Amino acid sequence: MNSEQPPHLFADLPAGLVEEVLGQAASAGRTLLAAFRGVREKREVLRKQMLESGMVMHESSLGYPPQPTTCGTDGSYAIERLLTADLTAAAAVAVEGLVPPKEVRHWPEPRHSTFVAVEPHCAETATVLRAVMIGHELLLASDAPHDVVMIDGTLTLPLIYFNQALNAPPEAAKLACWAQFLSENERFLEASRTLLRPTRSDKDSIALPKYSTRREIGMAMGWPGEYDDRGLLTLLLGAGELTQERRLESPTQPWHLNVPSHLTNGPTLKALADEVCRALTDFRVVYYKPHVWLPALRIEVAPETAANKHRLATVLQGLKHQCATPSMLEPYPLYLADRMVKALARAVPTFRHVATQSVSEHYEGDISEVFFAMHGYRSESGA
Repeated sequence: MNSEQPPHLFADLPAGLVEEVLGQAASAGRTLLAAFRGVREKREVLRKQMLESGMVMHESSLGYPPQPTTCGTDGSYAIERLLTADLTAAAAVAVEGLVPPKEVRHWPEPRHSTFVAVEPHCAETATVLRAVMIGHELLLASDAPHDVVMIDGTLTLPLIYFNQALNAPPEAAKLACWAQFLSENERFLEASRTLLRPTRSDKDSIALPKYSTRREIGMAMGWPGEYDDRGLLTLLLGAGELTQERRLESPTQPWHLNVPSHLTNGPTLKALADEVCRALTDFRVVYYKPHVWLPALRIEVAPETAANKHRLATVLQGLKHQCATPSMLEPYPLYLADRMVKALARAVPTFRHVATQSVSEHYEGDISEVFFAMHGYRSESGA
C-alpha cells in the first residue's frame, strides 16, 4: 500500500482490493498522460486553425461597459431512507456577487427556498424531488433584480427533470413532493420561459454548466470526437479570449415536454412547454476564458444577448469581476451557492435526529419502536 496515503481512507477495505485499485489507477494515469501529450502536440495547430477561421475574438473588441450587478443560483436535494418512511429535503439558494464598496447591495443576505417532507417509500421520490428543486431555483433566478443572473447548470436540464416528473408512474401521486410539483409546475415553466425569452434589455440570464459533452465548437472546426469543447478550449484560449457564438447542439430527439392529458392545467402547460422548447432551439453558446488561471467557461445565452455587443460585454464583465481569485474555479456567486446547497445533504441526518427527539417526547408506546422506525439506512443526494 502507498504509505503516503492517509491510512483511514482505506481502513474498511481489504488490502488486496486496495492494491488492485491503486494499480488500475496508475494505469489510468498513464492513459491520461498519453492523451495530454497528444493534445499538447496538436495545440498550436488547432489554435492557428481557430484564429484563421475567425472563431476566436478578444473581449476588448466588445468594449468595457460598467460593472454589472450579479447573482448566482443553485439547488440540491437529499433523501434519508428510514425504516418506515423517507425524510426528504430540497433547497434552492441565490447569492449576490461581489460588489464595489460604494455600490448598493440588492440582497444583503442570500435568498432561499426550501421543501421538507416525510414521504412513504417510493422509487420515484428522487425524480419528483429534483424537479421541485430545480423549479424553485428557476423561480429565484427569474425574480432576481440583478443585471446578470447566473444559473449553475444547463438550461436544458429543467425541461428534462420536469418531463420525468410529469410522466412519473402512478405511485408517485402519493408523494407530498408530487403535490408540491403539481401545484407549482405552471409557475416553474413560466420562470423558465422568462429566463429563455428575456423581455428586458437590462437583464441577462446565463447558464454555466461545469460539465458538458456537447461539441458545438468542435463540430464546427472538424475536431476529432474524443475532444470535448470545454476541455480543449481551456488549453487553446488565452486570457480575455472568447469564441464566436454558436447555436446549441441539437439533441437526437427534438426538445419536448410530454404533458399528461389528465392534468386540469394541461393546455396551459402544453402552450408554455412549446414556448420553452422553441426558445431552447434558439439558444446560443459562447466559451470565454476570463483569466489564465481559470478553465474556459461554457456560457449559454439568449440569442438577443449573443447578437448584441454591449449586452455580451456586460455578461463578460460580470463574469470577469466575479472570478477574482485562483482558489475558485467558477464565478464567486455560483461557488458560494454551490457550497451552501451541498451542505444540505450533510445536514439531513441532523434534521432526522431533531424529528426523532420530537417524536420520542410525545410517543406513548415503547420508545425503542421510535428509534427503530427512525433509523437511517441509506442517504441519497443530488444537485
